[in-house]
Amino acid sequence: MIDLYTWRTPNGRKVSVMLEELEMPYEVHPINIGKDEQFAPDFLAISPNNKIPAIVDQDGPGGGAYSLFESGAILLYLSEKAGGRFLPEESRARYDVMQWLMFQMGGVGPMFGQAHHFLGAKEQLPYAIDRYKNEARRLYGVMEKRLSDHEYLAGEYSVADIATYPWVGRHERHQVDLADFPQVKRWFDTIGARPAVQRGMQVPPDA
Repeated sequence: MIDLYTWRTPNGRKVSVMLEELEMPYEVHPINIGKDEQFAPDFLAISPNNKIPAIVDQDGPGGGAYSLFESGAILLYLSEKAGGRFLPEESRARYDVMQWLMFQMGGVGPMFGQAHHFLGAKEQLPYAIDRYKNEARRLYGVMEKRLSDHEYLAGEYSVADIATYPWVGRHERHQVDLADFPQVKRWFDTIGARPAVQRGMQVPPDA
């Protein structure tokens, strides 16, 4: 059993999507970041960076409970626990997935997050809005080019797609019309049709 500590964010939902795809049993523990529950001592013992998501695997390596934070690390851990699903074994294919996963972790997540933060802020800062809105569109363009000759980011459906999909799910907050990026839209619609993705994107349920 996996205990999942999460909230209604792209980083949280990438892990619930992964758990649903793996058909791995898990129990949800909502951490309401709007109420600062991520600063509670019990949660900090699991996630010292006070960020969701985090997991506790009650059957961790060597037996016994094992806690893990950082969404990318969690995806890789769950893949390995499931025998390497959504992460190829062959070296080239594996590093294709890893580089696009790192693209999400180092680019898509931080930059999309800044875009929808500043675009929705009460105090509108033109420099910040232009910077992050333009960078978000540039990253959509990188994905558009990649997906013009690949079905998924790394060829086959992988942890890279699972990590990136929930962030693209907030494209309206980035003021991005997916019609401007037809290959990204094709990819987004294809992934969104997967039943496991649909289930994982409702964890925890929207209010």
